[in-house]
Amino acid sequence: MNINKIMKQAQQMQQKMADVQKNFNGKEFEITAGGGAITLFMNGDFQINKLNIDPEIIVADDKEELEDLVISAVNQAVSTVKENLEKEMGAFTGGMGLPPGLGF
Repeated sequence: MNINKIMKQAQQMQQKMADVQKNFNGKEFEITAGGGAITLFMNGDFQINKLNIDPEIIVADDKEELEDLVISAVNQAVSTVKENLEKEMGAFTGGMGLPPGLGF
């Protein structure tokens, strides 16, 4: 077993994973909640780029419902981005036996 070869392979894998992460961060995910009343766009770096709220649901006495819909949309977006990142990293690291939740 050549330690230099193993170290070189580890560095190459680290670079490939960084490239996958960088490419993933540039992706954008569209999420809707409330039957389309709320639409938000989140990138792979978990940043919300755009938020659309249907003006018909903006009612002064229904503030709590609107807040709940926005929270739901954000939570769905975070879950969607996480699942897609795990899938993409899993395809890259497939079969390597890395523990789940390794910070991806």
